Amino acid sequence: MHQSPRMSLVEAVANVVIGYALAVATQVAVFPMFGIHITMSDDLAIGAVFAAVSLLRSFVLRRVFERFR
Repeated sequence: MHQSPRMSLVEAVANVVIGYALAVATQVAVFPMFGIHITMSDDLAIGAVFAAVSLLRSFVLRRVFERFR
C-alpha cells in the first residue's frame, strides 16, 4: 500500500504532537532531579524546538522509505 505525502505529513504531525506532550511532561519531572529549574514557558519552548526537528525528521524518513519501497 502506498502512502501519499499528505498522509505522511498527517502521521508525522500526530506522532510529534504526542511526543511533544510526553517530552514536556518528562522535562517537568526530570529536570529538577538534575538541578535544572526553568519556567514552564521555557519547557514549552524547548519542547517546541525538538518537536519541529522531530516533525521534519519523521516526514523526510517516511518519504525516503516510500520512495525506495
